[in-house]
Amino acid sequence: MYCDLAMDKFKQRWEITKDWQLLFPFIGILGLGYSAFRLAKVIAKEVHFSITIAVALAIFFLLLKICLFFFKKLENKWIVSQKWEMIRIFIVFAITGSSSAFIGRPFMALVGITKENLNLIIYWVLFIIIGLIFYQILLVTFGWLFGQFAFFWNFEKKMLRRLGFKRFLKD
Repeated sequence: MYCDLAMDKFKQRWEITKDWQLLFPFIGILGLGYSAFRLAKVIAKEVHFSITIAVALAIFFLLLKICLFFFKKLENKWIVSQKWEMIRIFIVFAITGSSSAFIGRPFMALVGITKENLNLIIYWVLFIIIGLIFYQILLVTFGWLFGQFAFFWNFEKKMLRRLGFKRFLKD
């Protein structure tokens, strides 16, 4: 009975009206847990597994606090019909950032851009530029896949305007 009350309170807080919408908080928690564990493995290398888990739990709760802080800050800025959609938007940003780096490195190697054959500063500038190009494409793509195309298309147009591409965008 207590579990039902807690679930009802959670659904009410995040404006979840259908059970399938619980998928996004679940994915968000899993992603946060995975990130915390990966960070804990880096921080607490070569220590007992139980210490790594303890560090991961501490990082998880810290990351959760940070995410909830950003949710609160962006709640009035981002226009969404229900609060749970913000979780979906955060997931899209996380997947896009990771994917652009994941795709950018092999692409650079494919065209022959490596740290070994290029000045390190030029390499990183090119890496950022190529990553940014992939980021723009993937942001709208993942936004569409997650059912938030309109939000991310408007976000994309705003970002491109700030980068100086105003003349190419028509509303």
